[in-house]
Amino acid sequence: MDVFADRAEAGALLAERLRHISDPVVLALPRGGVAVALPVARRLGGVLDVLVTRKIGYPLSPELGVGAIAEGGEPVLDLGLLRRLGMTSESVAGVVAEERRELARRVEVYRGERPLPDLAGREVIVVDDGLATGGTARAALRAVRARGPGRLTLAVPVGARETVEAMREEADEVVVLAVPADFRAVGQWYERFEQLTDADVLSLLAEA
Repeated sequence: MDVFADRAEAGALLAERLRHISDPVVLALPRGGVAVALPVARRLGGVLDVLVTRKIGYPLSPELGVGAIAEGGEPVLDLGLLRRLGMTSESVAGVVAEERRELARRVEVYRGERPLPDLAGREVIVVDDGLATGGTARAALRAVRARGPGRLTLAVPVGARETVEAMREEADEVVVLAVPADFRAVGQWYERFEQLTDADVLSLLAEA
């Protein structure tokens, strides 16, 4: 497959695949998902907001994700991986508490005192810039599901095949533009994949 020029192009292409949805709440996973979600919300006439998530890392090697948490939701842990590491959910309780604090800080940065939109009965689209292991997407979808949406869609430009299939159990619809056989990392499928800052996220939200 050809790579996407950047997140904005990926979002515009994704929006075309989502034309059957009208007036949705579009929830972007910051930071990269916000740049993809902006053209989606514009094309569909939807409300754009963020849904903040945090990875829960293995205490001895924080880059290894053993779960994730999304605002308003409970931690979603990879219990199989924890068992293989000789750990339990109690073993990462300290990391979970730390990530809850960081999640709350980021919610305040991005949204201030403003709550999430009311999702009850609404069409909701959760957007990210790609699916690798799917830990944060799973936590996000479960947190949204608990708020009673009418219909829940996960939309990403690119994803790993096994992860995409696993997400079909979490959402009513999963829309992915590309599921390459040689997927290794999300960034390899973008010509420009710069890391966004909090200021970038706030600027994109202001544009919406």
